[in-house]
Amino acid sequence: MAERSLILAVLISGGVPARDRADVEQQVLIGAWDSVKRGMYRPDPADEPRRALRRWLHGIAWRKVSHYVNSAYMRHVVLSAQPLGLLHEPAGPSLEAQVAARETLAALDELKPWQRDILLAVDDPRSLVAFAKAHCMHPGTAASRLRIAREALALRLRRWRR
Repeated sequence: MAERSLILAVLISGGVPARDRADVEQQVLIGAWDSVKRGMYRPDPADEPRRALRRWLHGIAWRKVSHYVNSAYMRHVVLSAQPLGLLHEPAGPSLEAQVAARETLAALDELKPWQRDILLAVDDPRSLVAFAKAHCMHPGTAASRLRIAREALALRLRRWRR
């Protein structure tokens, strides 16, 4: 435990997230203790004892970090409040949603450029008034153009879905 700072430094430099550092640190200490009990800690008598211990702990921590970072748990973990609910849900968007998204993109592509711009401005973090000022138009004009563009998009989508 006296060399805890060394172990934590290896964990941080290895990319272990803060939420898992205590667990990986515990694995390092348990691994080191098991190695000592099995007689695997055999430092060179010519080395300074603390320096030899620090090098040995660094090696154990480095290996534990590499196993942790490359584990399937780290690559494929999915956090969910109800993990059993994921068993019945399809992975990714449904086929119908993908087709609808493609139809919407194709309908957007058929619109006039000013209609696409005003429709995409709705998703912009700026307000419609800020969009109007940036494009040198009255806010009422921008609102009118947005209404016209929405109607044009709705008409195109109705044609696509018939």
